[in-house]
Amino acid sequence: MVSLSLDPHQHTLQKMVSCTGVGLHSGNEINLSIKPAPENSGIRFYRTDLGDTNGIPAHMDKVVDTRLATTIADTKVIVSTTEHLMAALQGFGVDNADIELDGPEVPIMDGSAGPFMLLLKRSGLKKQKAMRHVLRITKEVVFRSGDTEIRILPYDGFKVSGEIYFEDSLINNQSYSIELSPEKFSREISRARTFGYVEQVEELWANGLAQGGNLDNVIAIHWDRTRILNDSGLRFSDEFIRHKVLDLIGDLALMGCPILGHIIAKRAGHTQHLAFM
Repeated sequence: MVSLSLDPHQHTLQKMVSCTGVGLHSGNEINLSIKPAPENSGIRFYRTDLGDTNGIPAHMDKVVDTRLATTIADTKVIVSTTEHLMAALQGFGVDNADIELDGPEVPIMDGSAGPFMLLLKRSGLKKQKAMRHVLRITKEVVFRSGDTEIRILPYDGFKVSGEIYFEDSLINNQSYSIELSPEKFSREISRARTFGYVEQVEELWANGLAQGGNLDNVIAIHWDRTRILNDSGLRFSDEFIRHKVLDLIGDLALMGCPILGHIIAKRAGHTQHLAFM
């Protein structure tokens, strides 16, 4: 199987695509556009509401916060909740794009990367002349912190495996593995939504956060830990680990280039992803 990472050429979008959604934490309406960009420019975020003309490179060196989502910043310009959009760009095979938004966070949409994948499919890919710079893993690298373990192994492609364990009967122990391609990412990972316990969401609301969070964009786990509050149910029986894999792919995209390797993450989140990188 040929991985998207093995295509030697860089890619951008065929045309600009746009969407509107609410910010998960601010609750404000945010307009977002994804535009084609030149070779070797990478992914950059621009805050149009601040008149930002320099942009923030989507790179791990720009990460300033990982507590509730992945947040990047450059000087006083901040953009949070980058992981779902970055996962979609990585999953679709986009190397260069300019992202414009008129607020401090990427809109949450339905809590997954699915709406962003639909946007990218509407645009299509444009092959560029420049060659990709690829990070090829030649030996095992291991990171451990508490119960978390992240390791990456040599592999001729980009494969992502994840495992989570929660002390409740709904999630319990789940694992998932995928060799990334645009088709597999779209079908198996992109639609998996973010999730949280009801009392955690209520605490965020009490502290003025997650103002845009509701049952249309978050899987809310009931107090009894045996069911969810969303009437529509789960999209996958193991949607929780699939979303964790989505987050991992989105955070790894901040490496700034495709990876040839097999990454295996156990009980990891945004903070551990950054520490590993």
